[in-house]
Amino acid sequence: MDFHRELKELMHEYVKYVYKVTKTFPSDELYGITSQLRRAAISVILNYIEGYARRRGENCKVYRNFLGTAYGSLKESEYLVFFSYTENYINENDYKNLSQMADKIGGMLWGIYNKI
Repeated sequence: MDFHRELKELMHEYVKYVYKVTKTFPSDELYGITSQLRRAAISVILNYIEGYARRRGENCKVYRNFLGTAYGSLKESEYLVFFSYTENYINENDYKNLSQMADKIGGMLWGIYNKI
């Protein structure tokens, strides 16, 4: 499997996992942590895809900018996952799985960012 396909699939699984775990969050968090975590997670893959689509020619700087935004959104979602764990919205197993996925995605994004 090619690197970019693997990264996209991993980001997709991350988003699906975030959506799955946030379904059990308290209803009073629907417009708070639930919404913010979902938006941060989906922003990772959306920024990556948009940047990848614009990576040709002189647009490498644009691609790099989108990668930076994707990485920032990933870090935001990582903190929100941690916060959710400390508030007992996420169990330890889900916390560890999401953290491991985020670490791998982050490493892959950062690797691309540094190569440009």
